[in-house]
Amino acid sequence: MVTVRDTSMVPPPGAMPEVIDQVALARLYGEPLFALPTDLYIPPDALEVFLEAFEGPLDLLLYLIRKQNFNILDIPMAGLTRQYLVYVEEIRSRNLELAAEYLLMAAMLIEIKSRMLLPQRKQEGADEAEDPRAALVRRLLEYEQMKMAAARLSALPQQGRDFLCAQVFIEQSLQPRFPDVQLTDLQEAWQDILKRARLVQHHKITREELSVREHMGHVLKALQGRRFVEFESLFDPSRGSTVLVVTFIALLELAKETLIEITQAEAFSPIYVRLAYKPA
Repeated sequence: MVTVRDTSMVPPPGAMPEVIDQVALARLYGEPLFALPTDLYIPPDALEVFLEAFEGPLDLLLYLIRKQNFNILDIPMAGLTRQYLVYVEEIRSRNLELAAEYLLMAAMLIEIKSRMLLPQRKQEGADEAEDPRAALVRRLLEYEQMKMAAARLSALPQQGRDFLCAQVFIEQSLQPRFPDVQLTDLQEAWQDILKRARLVQHHKITREELSVREHMGHVLKALQGRRFVEFESLFDPSRGSTVLVVTFIALLELAKETLIEITQAEAFSPIYVRLAYKPA
């Protein structure tokens, strides 16, 4: 007896069935995927799983102590150091720069453990020797207080994170309010006006007609009937500098024309002026 099978309805080996059942691993572009591809390359750093995130060595130590229900005042250093080193080795293989401060704390833990194994020495004036773990316990307690305070502050409602401030803009006409002017403000404004006025003021220079010949006659008239006249007495400062200059020029003209004589007894002595002597 020969059995004939219709191979047209049997899918070839490795072909995907048309019906999607519950054994499909995933869907790729809408098609069922029953086996992982063998030629798929995934970089080593593409997938990383971070179980816990710590802010520093003290945060990690506090986490290990609270997780194992250790008494923070009586820390079992052996178990704590062992668990701490496991975590440090994990982050050391991934990020050496991040592990630097954790390695420093690991060295401190090992030092504390070694000091606990040695005979303790009493300090002068103390009844009992200081516990090597005392400094670490104080740091952990202070850090826990600060962490709890930060958590309480973070739990408070914050603007922009938990709520937004409602802002309403109302347009309305307001009566303008002019500033009050004090007496000192008016005085300062007036002083500024005077300063600007002095900067832009105009000075008009007028031409004064003065005659040298006329002043020569005045000098001759002053010397008439007098033997000697002091040089300074011939000038009148009250009439201005221009009259003084013209008078001096008149004296020079009279001396040039030998109508007067200017004499001096000795050096630095007073200067005298008199009419020139002409023999008859």
